[in-house]
Amino acid sequence: MSLDIVVEDERWLSLDIENLVKAPYEITLSWADLNVDIVETVLLVCDDMRSQDLNSKFREHNEPTNVLSWPAVDLASRGAGCRPVRPKRDFQGKMPLGDIMISYETCVQQASEADKSLSNHVVHLLVHGLLHLLGYSHVRHCDARLMERSERQILSELGIGDPYLITVSNDKNSQSISRYGKG
Repeated sequence: MSLDIVVEDERWLSLDIENLVKAPYEITLSWADLNVDIVETVLLVCDDMRSQDLNSKFREHNEPTNVLSWPAVDLASRGAGCRPVRPKRDFQGKMPLGDIMISYETCVQQASEADKSLSNHVVHLLVHGLLHLLGYSHVRHCDARLMERSERQILSELGIGDPYLITVSNDKNSQSISRYGKG
């Protein structure tokens, strides 16, 4: 497995970040039918100040964000709602996917607000970032449905529930629905 983890904020070490991301990384690549031994990815785990700097520099949003990704190659689908292009090996037989950044404070805040465990939220963000590296997108509605369905499948394999499930309640009952409905 070639997942290089760069820890810029020591708070990540309390999560045992290397062990936390190992299985989700391998399962996501397996789900995508990729050989984990040839794929190369870098994961930067940092703080909100670094996240804001990167978000401002690369997306022109001057605020921290939970996850960013930088694909090595554009694998975006050639049509709305279609699966992305499959990555290819480089001249050395490796398959560089790109880089992912996850920010500590934003991740902690979002997990708390959603009443989710921090570990599960980190795993979700890693899977989300990996899918972006693999060419998945959520800009168009049909692409978002495909990406979120893929996330739910992978997270289910990891024993993590649907991160897009929304509970709607009134005085008499509550109902859980997925953001885009079934599927």
